[in-house]
Amino acid sequence: MPFLAIDFPKINPVAVSIGPFDIRWYALAYISGIVLGWIYARALIKSEKLWGGPAPIAPVQLDDFILWVTLGIILGGRTGYVLFYNFPFFISHPAAILKLWEGGMSFHGGFLGCVAAVMLFALKNNISILSLGDITTAVAPIGIFLGRIANFIKGELWGREADASVSWRMIFPDDPLQLFRHPSQLYEAALEGVLLFAVLAVMVRMGALRRPGLILGSFIAVYAFGRIASEFFREPDPQLGFLWGGLTMGMLLSVPMIIVGGILIARAWRGGARTSIQKSI
Repeated sequence: MPFLAIDFPKINPVAVSIGPFDIRWYALAYISGIVLGWIYARALIKSEKLWGGPAPIAPVQLDDFILWVTLGIILGGRTGYVLFYNFPFFISHPAAILKLWEGGMSFHGGFLGCVAAVMLFALKNNISILSLGDITTAVAPIGIFLGRIANFIKGELWGREADASVSWRMIFPDDPLQLFRHPSQLYEAALEGVLLFAVLAVMVRMGALRRPGLILGSFIAVYAFGRIASEFFREPDPQLGFLWGGLTMGMLLSVPMIIVGGILIARAWRGGARTSIQKSI
C-alpha cells in the first residue's frame, strides 16, 4: 500500500450478538442518538435562564414526544430514500420497502418526518411549534454524528476518488473498483455533527432559545451548507449518479433548506426575544 494512504479499520458491523439476534452499530447509533438527545433536551428545558422564563414544553411532554420523533425519523427517513433515491426499484419491488435492515435511509426524508412529528405533537399539546422545533434541532447533531460514524464503520456512502495528496485516503472493502477514496462519512460527521452542534450550542448559551425559530432556522441553513460542501467529496449513489451540471441529489435537496432556514432566522429576529419572567415572592 502506498505511503500516502491509511488502512480502512475493519470493524465488525455487529456490535453485540445475543443468541440468534445481532445488534448492529447502525441500530446503536440511532438508539444512542435518541437517548443522548433526550438527555440534553431535558437539560435545556430545565434551564429557565436559557428561555427567559419557564420553557414552553414540560419535561413530561418531552418524554412523550420521544416516541413521536422516533417514528418521524424512521418513517420519514425510509420514505425519503424510497422517493428520492431509488423509486424505480421500490415500485418494482414494493415488499423491499419494509426491509429496513438492508439499509436505505434519507436524512432529508427523516428531517421532514421530524417536522411532521413536531407540528402534530405541538398542535395536539397546545405548545409552540417553533420552540419545540428549536429543542429538537438543538440536539439533532448528536444523532447525525453517530449516524455518520456508523456509516463509516459499515463501509458505506464512501467518498470520491482521492489523489496522493490526501494522506488519509483509503480503500473501502465493499468498493467494487477498489479505489483510494475520501472517507467522506467522517467529513460529514465533522461538519453535520461536531461543527453544527458547536454552533447551535454557542447560540443556545447566547440566548437564541428566547427567539422561537432561531435555532431551528440556523440548524436547517447550517446543515444544508455543510451537506453541500461534503457532497463535493462524497460518491453519488450508483443508481442516481451525478445530475444536472455535476450536482448530486444531496445538493439539490439541501438548496431549499437554505431558503427555509433563512426565512426562519429572519422571522425569529423580527419577532424579538422573550423577556425574563419575574416570579412573585
